[in-house]
Amino acid sequence: MAILGALKLAPSPPALAGAAPPATSTPARSSFLRNRGVDGARAAWLQGGGPYGKQVTRGQDLTGKDFSGLTLVKQDFKTSILRQANFKGANLLGASFFDADLTSADLSDADLRGTDFSLANLTKTNLSNANLEGALVTGNTSFKGVNITGADFTDVPLRDDQREYLCKIADGVNSTTGNPTKETLFCS
Repeated sequence: MAILGALKLAPSPPALAGAAPPATSTPARSSFLRNRGVDGARAAWLQGGGPYGKQVTRGQDLTGKDFSGLTLVKQDFKTSILRQANFKGANLLGASFFDADLTSADLSDADLRGTDFSLANLTKTNLSNANLEGALVTGNTSFKGVNITGADFTDVPLRDDQREYLCKIADGVNSTTGNPTKETLFCS
């Protein structure tokens, strides 16, 4: 802790310190974070991570990237730009797309169970035949123009207006779970 006159200042977190941490996970990065008062658990959270690697972190522009068929369990895509990214058939169990932009991304046939879509922009996203059981879509998650043919929304907490919109466009049966989309949304 530094003392400036009578004012005591605590170390600032990396985002407020005015310098960005290095792009890759290295001893220098760990030292950078430790020198700014960031403990190991918070440092790991700031670095992102998951099976794709530490290089996929919060706020990355991954527009048009191909993740199709990959196993990305618990991968961190928080606040990333993933416009037109291809996740077709990917295993994204428990991944986080918190506040991410997935405009026109392809998540068809993906395993999205327990995935966090809180505040995500899913405008024109292809979720056909995706399994979203238990996914989180709290906040202002946007579904405008989304394709949900055959998607499974079992145990997904939706606001009334989100459910109403999705029920208008719901169609089909999920080929993995066998659940009709309208039934998983509790459409009347």
